[in-house]
Amino acid sequence: MWLPININENSPEPLYHQIEVQLRALIVSGQLAEGTLLPSIRELAQMLKCSVITVRRVYQDLESEGLLRTRQGTGTFVANVQEEDRDRQRTASVIEAVEAAVDAGMRVQLTREEMMQIIVQILDKRWKENG
Repeated sequence: MWLPININENSPEPLYHQIEVQLRALIVSGQLAEGTLLPSIRELAQMLKCSVITVRRVYQDLESEGLLRTRQGTGTFVANVQEEDRDRQRTASVIEAVEAAVDAGMRVQLTREEMMQIIVQILDKRWKENG
């Protein structure tokens, strides 16, 4: 199974976090349905060209959040995520991304107004692309 996960080697964000955020988004958005068998830890590590330890950490983190379940000898599957939990996870993942963007803006000393302008421009662009 191929997963649409993209790694940015130049990102200051740790590799496991990049993978975890994207895999979480695929699950909470419903793009990966309940019961979907994920690649083994080794297979995903090979696909993403990263270490087995990195993928193991991602799977363990998402399992502890209730998004994945592992059956010994069978594999790792997308768990049954209740709609309320799915909504909470979706919101939490967006909040985390916005917080990271705000932190990046503050590091380069953008003003509040400059950051708001950037956000509005990106929203407008995306709505036009997907509208």
